[in-house]
Amino acid sequence: MKTIIVPLDFSEESLTGLNLALMLADKTGANIQMVHVIGKNTGDYYEQMEKENQLAKSKFEEILQKYKGKSNSTLSYTITEGKVFKEIADLADKYEDALTVLSTHGASGFEELFIGGNAYKITSHSRNPVITVRKSKISSNIDKIVLPLDYTFQTREKVPYTVELAKVFGSKIHLLTISLSKLKSTEKKLHQYAEQVASYLDTHKIPYKVEHLHGSNLTDLTLDYARSIDADLISIMTEQEKSASNLLLGNYAHQFINKAFIPVLSFPNYHLRITAEDVWTLGAFNA
Repeated sequence: MKTIIVPLDFSEESLTGLNLALMLADKTGANIQMVHVIGKNTGDYYEQMEKENQLAKSKFEEILQKYKGKSNSTLSYTITEGKVFKEIADLADKYEDALTVLSTHGASGFEELFIGGNAYKITSHSRNPVITVRKSKISSNIDKIVLPLDYTFQTREKVPYTVELAKVFGSKIHLLTISLSKLKSTEKKLHQYAEQVASYLDTHKIPYKVEHLHGSNLTDLTLDYARSIDADLISIMTEQEKSASNLLLGNYAHQFINKAFIPVLSFPNYHLRITAEDVWTLGAFNA
């Protein structure tokens, strides 16, 4: 990653995203681009917009002063106006190899940005990876990554990016196959997919462990496992589906963003920068 986009509403909750971004930037050398989006208000629109713009500038300058000399990364900010999810996703698209880090909860004297639908909309609309984080203590490193797999090829598209992250942080990857069915054919396919990913991890010298789980709720199973090993990150696909109006998160990813107690790295399944070599290695044509 070269640039980390951090949406802020300046609440304590949204600053959790900034703290995580600072940790990631210090390890990767990425620059941090903070952003505040001014929503359209009723009443005296221009007067209200100017007031919020000045207040946002003041808050950003306080942040820059606070971290001056404390981080090796370059911090900058931008203030824009419009729909929160669209402005943030469009900003990320302007940078090469961008990652967005955002808090899933936040409320302040500004517009209420991240409670409810906006966190989901940002993730589902983005064409780049997004890390969502709830208010929690930020680890100083990513030692353990949980990588759940299902029997679709799309779930494996996140592997190369996750591997690159694991190389930077010296992480161990926990491959997790999750089946809602005990059909032998389903289990066989899941085990084959796990073996393909494990082979890829071997090639890249990434330590890993494989676990096979059965149950009725994929989200709860994954989160329970992540808690049991004290994981630092969960890597999932956003399971995007096209509808008449917009892009919606699949139910699995939606639950993750809402329930997860540790950061969740979400990938859009149509825009990952995966190489032809990676596709073949991961068995794209062996399904």
